[in-house]
Amino acid sequence: MKKTLLAAVTASVLLTGCVENIDMTAATDLYKAATISDQEVIALADQSAKQLDANNNVAPASNKYAKRLARITQGLNNEDGLELNFKVYLTDEMNAFAMPNGTVRVYSGLMDKLTDDEVRFVIGHEVGHVKLGHTRKEYQLAYAASAARKGASAAGGTVGMLSDSQLGDFTHKLVSAQFSQSQESASDTYAVKFMKRHGWDASAGIGVMKQFQAMEAASGGSHSVFSSHPASKDREEHIRDLL
Repeated sequence: MKKTLLAAVTASVLLTGCVENIDMTAATDLYKAATISDQEVIALADQSAKQLDANNNVAPASNKYAKRLARITQGLNNEDGLELNFKVYLTDEMNAFAMPNGTVRVYSGLMDKLTDDEVRFVIGHEVGHVKLGHTRKEYQLAYAASAARKGASAAGGTVGMLSDSQLGDFTHKLVSAQFSQSQESASDTYAVKFMKRHGWDASAGIGVMKQFQAMEAASGGSHSVFSSHPASKDREEHIRDLL
């Protein structure tokens, strides 16, 4: 994946190399974005998580949603080598996401619609995107877009800090990232294994997809959760095949 992105960036630089007054700084930033290390991806995740937590209504430990999530995730501190930390965003929006630094955020609007095991399945699915490298690719692409706009600088081979506005744009792209059907299928497979590994009911994934189908029908497919998680019916059938 890194080679593919690197090749695309290199080709872009080569194709524009004959243009007079080319901005070589932007080209250099694009190259560095394509070759960022795991440590640099985590640094970007740290920045993004900090801003997201500051800009959202985070449920305090005494809140009913925070208490429920703590119970749901009890003992789930390390998943497949990834140290996890959980928080709830108090919002009617139905979403959840995970980051390469172990950040997992679940929206209260989603929790209202799902059972405990269904919430666990969603967490497993989002962690799957991280562990399978899907999220890392989105970080590279989003950072490359920032570099292309000269929104970030790098020195000594390390990713530079983003301004608040640039970071806001960067994190928005990540939270609303649209994964491919194959990536969604792979993450659903990961989630089923995740549920079985922890002794939870893996068939909860079917319940999640049925909820998504009902929500999709009610919204005409326009809800944000469906723009990034396509084909709920197909995913339901895939999950059934894995049980």
